[in-house]
Amino acid sequence: MSRLGFVGIGNMGLAMALRLRDAGHAVQVRDIDAGRVAQAVAAGATAAATPAGLAGCELVIVAVVDAAQTREVLFGADGLAAALAPGATVMLCPTIAPADTEACAARLAERGIGCIDAPMSGGPERARDGTMSLMVACDDALFARWQPVLCKLASRLLRIGERVGDGARTKLVNNLLAAINLAGAAEVMALAGRLGLDAARTLAVIEQSSGQSWIGSDRMQRALAGDAAPRAHMALLAKDSALALAAARAAGATLPVGEAAAAQFAAALAAGLARADDSALWPWLAGRG
Repeated sequence: MSRLGFVGIGNMGLAMALRLRDAGHAVQVRDIDAGRVAQAVAAGATAAATPAGLAGCELVIVAVVDAAQTREVLFGADGLAAALAPGATVMLCPTIAPADTEACAARLAERGIGCIDAPMSGGPERARDGTMSLMVACDDALFARWQPVLCKLASRLLRIGERVGDGARTKLVNNLLAAINLAGAAEVMALAGRLGLDAARTLAVIEQSSGQSWIGSDRMQRALAGDAAPRAHMALLAKDSALALAAARAAGATLPVGEAAAAQFAAALAAGLARADDSALWPWLAGRG
């Protein structure tokens, strides 16, 4: 079994790390949250004091929040890149701009370290049971080397191609549509309330009709049940939709529907909902009138 490392063991990273530990891999973790590290250690992982402490790992999965954190854990003080041996591999799972993915991969390549561009989707429950999705872009030899591990993580292993950055591009396209669908679902459920409709019955109709979307059903059911536990913070979809629109502008595309959805998430952040679950968009919109 390969020795695997994780930098960033939040909701998704911890679930992935425990999944691979259950499969028999030696797993080493690093996170700034001591509580998350303690959870991983209690499940059989070992802890590293810094990203550089993962030096002996053959594959390190980076599951931090954004590009700034990715650069810091790779190339900052006590960073991972300077510590890894040539021939090791880094897998980048955060949703970041394609240009940032490409730049990180180029710097890793200078040190003889491979890079797998593999944004993730599906939520922590699917990550824990291995039914999540990974959108994988890397050269074929690297994919073949790590495919057995990737298959343990993701039953939906989506091979995007060999060009690093295309995983990031695909994830941004997907997440912009998720933002559009979620903003639309929250808006129409708020409208249903204004029209005096029963929320549960209205949602049941939508889920059996042409207005259904997976994220709309999942988040609206959560809000309907009063389940406000943060599984996917509002700030994440706000970040992702903004990144997608930046990519669109760079490509010369105009996306008015995407712009409108992103504006809803930006407004929710301005109202103090950054750390709220993104299902809170419905009650927040309903409260605005």
